[in-house]
Amino acid sequence: MVTTSEVEYEADGGVLMIGHLAVPADDAGAALPAVLVAHEAPGLDDVHRERADRLAERGYVAFALDAHGGGRFRLDDPRIRERVAAISNDPDRARSIAASALEVLRVHRRVDASRMAAIGCCFGGTLVLELARGGADLRAVVGFHPGLGTSRPEDARNITGTVLVCVGSEDPYVDGNARAAFEAEMRAGGVDWRMHLYGGVQHSFTHPHADRAGIPGLAYDPAAADRAWRAMLDLFEEVIGQEAAPSHS
Repeated sequence: MVTTSEVEYEADGGVLMIGHLAVPADDAGAALPAVLVAHEAPGLDDVHRERADRLAERGYVAFALDAHGGGRFRLDDPRIRERVAAISNDPDRARSIAASALEVLRVHRRVDASRMAAIGCCFGGTLVLELARGGADLRAVVGFHPGLGTSRPEDARNITGTVLVCVGSEDPYVDGNARAAFEAEMRAGGVDWRMHLYGGVQHSFTHPHADRAGIPGLAYDPAAADRAWRAMLDLFEEVIGQEAAPSHS
């Protein structure tokens, strides 16, 4: 069983954010490992809330952040691309938005702050990678089809945990050059990192409604999505000590 709630907090210069918290509903009261979940560009939706719930079912306290305010999905908002680009191109702003949400998770009474991880899809992947580059105390960082670039690659030396990125070979937004630059960044920073490349797979392959955006190069791939989720769970079992429960895709 899982207990869920909506949590209000401030980020990005005082914007009211509404994130989704999922906590294992047990009576033990023991401190648990925790996972921050960062959404794709349009905003927090039920897909990412459900991912937080799935993680809680496995024994993690999970918090799906809100990067835009109001806890709303903004696919049809004409200003959203401009906002996402501005955040993605400003490492300090991206890190601050993610750090505000991480603090919500860190101070929760059920969270073991020494066993925290962060995951993100697309724009959310950019957020959590920047959070890691900023030196956040994370044991694992996972990006699903994330934006890999940064204006401050030298900050990779601040990454404290293991980095996993899961990318499609046919992703037009994360091409071979981007992957090579990221590899060079990770190597130069001395990071414990790994990259999973899925053949024939495009961008946003983990989102069941990727086609609704009407953007070329976005396509859901359930097989790749399942493989990436399993890779994430394997990493979590390795670095934050949470036993994997039966598979649930």
